[in-house]
Amino acid sequence: MRNPRNPYSSAEIDRASHEREDDERMIELASSGAARFVPIDTEKNLVKTGGNPEAVFLQGMMGRAVANSSDVQIFLGYVEGTPYFAVDVTGKDVPLKDLGEFVDLRQVGPLLFAREGSILAYARGMTYWHRRHRYCGVCGATTKVTRGGHVRMCTNENCKTETFPRTDPAVIMLVHHGDKCLLGRGKHFPRGMHSTLAGFVEPGESFEDAVAREVYEEVKVKVKDVIYRSSQPWPFPASVMIGFHAEAESMDFSVNESELESARWMSREELRTENLPKDGSFFMPRRDSIARRLIEEWLGHEAGPSING
Repeated sequence: MRNPRNPYSSAEIDRASHEREDDERMIELASSGAARFVPIDTEKNLVKTGGNPEAVFLQGMMGRAVANSSDVQIFLGYVEGTPYFAVDVTGKDVPLKDLGEFVDLRQVGPLLFAREGSILAYARGMTYWHRRHRYCGVCGATTKVTRGGHVRMCTNENCKTETFPRTDPAVIMLVHHGDKCLLGRGKHFPRGMHSTLAGFVEPGESFEDAVAREVYEEVKVKVKDVIYRSSQPWPFPASVMIGFHAEAESMDFSVNESELESARWMSREELRTENLPKDGSFFMPRRDSIARRLIEEWLGHEAGPSING
């Protein structure tokens, strides 16, 4: 049976948010021999390649040396009682080349164990946020790291504004009508890739209303029966995807060319592997995405062995 959780959303990480308030506890954990450190270099994760990819977590003297070279150590939480910290080594001279290669997580995510992928995604999202909030958005003064790396505070005594990690919610929806679903092509998609529609939630808007608005904006289709399916953290760079199925009121559509390159209705039969083009002119979204899961759920099977990989 398929894992009920989407990739990058493992429940095995105990974030222990209550411990972030204790600075001494954070120092104690980071300096302990048990700590594991997750290095990030310019949004890339350290992975052992050459066969099945494996996440590289640093520990011991090397782990502490790399952590001490970083401007920030971010407490991610515990995995089976072991504390994990993210460290940003961008621009640092650290001897890690023999341990693996820094790669885009999306290149290897589907091949990693669920827990490893979740840790790497979490670390990537947090370091991305830190690099973009070194200065206060209110007064322009520098900010400092506090609460285990989950808050940055303005150093101006007359300001002291606190900034928290940013997550941009986006809805993603499989629009269907009868035996067909509507898939679109973004302008920057790889050749042949078609996926579900998606868009960011606006202030003061419910997720369901965002689904209806985005679908109408992109293809001029009105929807009903908007049903929540699941969600997925997507730190590429800083989103959480909220997945839905929605029924189209009609099959008439008109593509908004400022939003999409094209769109097309596809039947269940057309989406079977044996019926898909063999020249790469049409293929599904990646297996580590909630978009793929929404399509597979609609097709009526869990693991998706009968649709194009």
